[in-house]
Amino acid sequence: MRLGYITSEYPHSKVKHAAGIGTSVKNLCVALARKGNDVTVFVYHQDQDAVFVDEGVTIHALKTKRFQFATWYYYRKHIQKYVNKVVKDHGIQLLEAPDWTGITAFMNFNIPIVIRFHGSDAYFCKLDQRKQNFKNFVFEKLALKSAKAYIAPTTYAGQETAKIFGLDRSNIKTIHNGLELSNFENEKPNFFDRYSILYIGTIIRKKGVFELAHIFNQVILNNPEARLTLIGSDARDIKTGSASTFELVKKEFTTKALSQVDFLGKIDYSEVKKHIKNAHVCVFPSFAETLGMVTIESMALQKPVVNTSIGWAQELIDDGINGFLVHPSEISKYAEKISCILSDDALRLNLGLEARKKVEKNFDINIIVDTNINFYQTLVN
Repeated sequence: MRLGYITSEYPHSKVKHAAGIGTSVKNLCVALARKGNDVTVFVYHQDQDAVFVDEGVTIHALKTKRFQFATWYYYRKHIQKYVNKVVKDHGIQLLEAPDWTGITAFMNFNIPIVIRFHGSDAYFCKLDQRKQNFKNFVFEKLALKSAKAYIAPTTYAGQETAKIFGLDRSNIKTIHNGLELSNFENEKPNFFDRYSILYIGTIIRKKGVFELAHIFNQVILNNPEARLTLIGSDARDIKTGSASTFELVKKEFTTKALSQVDFLGKIDYSEVKKHIKNAHVCVFPSFAETLGMVTIESMALQKPVVNTSIGWAQELIDDGINGFLVHPSEISKYAEKISCILSDDALRLNLGLEARKKVEKNFDINIIVDTNINFYQTLVN
C-alpha cells in the first residue's frame, strides 16, 4: 500500500520534537516500510522545510508559517495544499492523522483519512476533570467528523472518545500501538540499581506527579535507601499557572524524600532505555492516557510496573500477574505495592518475566502491523 501520515512529532535528529505519539507513529511506519509498503510522513510545525528518508520511510518536514491573521486556518490550508500535491504525485491511497488539536479540521483530501486516537484535548480534559477551550473542541470535532474511520489504541480510549464527540462506535477499530521488541531486550534482568524507582513522562498534573510525591514519602519510611528518578519535560501547571510543575511538586516531598529525588528533565531517547534497565521498579500513576508507550517499553525490558487502575491500563496489565494496578489517589496502597517489589526478589523477577510475555503476545509491532494493513485495505477498496 501507499500510505501517508500527518503528525506533529517523529523521532529523528532533523525533527525538533518527539514523544509518545511520535514513537508509536515511527514504530508503525518503519514496520510498514519493512513489509514493502510505501510510507510517507508529513511532520508539521518544524523549524525548516526538508525531505529525507529514514529506515525506508520518506519524511517531509513542514516549516511553521505565520500569517497576518487566522494562522490556525491558513497554516492548515498550507499543509493541505502540500500534502495533496504529494498524494497526487506519489499515488498515496490513504492518510492517517492524530486527533490531538484536530489538525485536519478545514482540510480537504481526495483520498480517505483515518484518525488515530492518540488522545484529543477533549479526552484529556474529561479525564483530568477540567474545562476545555471551546475552539479546541470545535477543531477536534470537525476533524473527526471528516474522517472515514478511527483507530483506538485501547478500547477504553475509543469508547470515551466516542462519548465525547458522538461518534459511531462501529467505525472505531481497536489496534494497540506496537513495539519493535528486538530494540527492547534485557539479557540481564537481575542487574539493576536496587531500591531505584523510575518515573518517565511529562512533569504535569494529569500524570499523577503530585500523588507520586506523597507515594514516595511513604515508600521511604520502610525503604530508607529508596531513590526516585524522574525523566521528562517540565510543564507549565494548568491549575496555578506556574511555569514549572516540578517546582510545585518539590514542595510535596518531605525533606528526606526530596534529598533522594533526581530530576533529569528530558534526555535522549537512547538513554531512557538504560534508565529503565537500571530501575528496580517503574511507576506510572497517571490520570490520563490513551495507552502509555513507556509502560509497554518498561514491561518489554522485564521491569515490574505499578500503573494506574484506570480503564486503559487494564488493557495493558493483568493486576498481580504482570504488574500492579492501583488508583493514584490510593497513596498508601500504591506505596505498599512498590515496597512489596523492593523487598521481594522473586516477585520482582516473576512480574518482569510475565510482563515481557504480555508484551510479546499483545504489543509486537511485527504482528500488529498486519492488523493495521488489513484495516486500511477495507477503507480503500
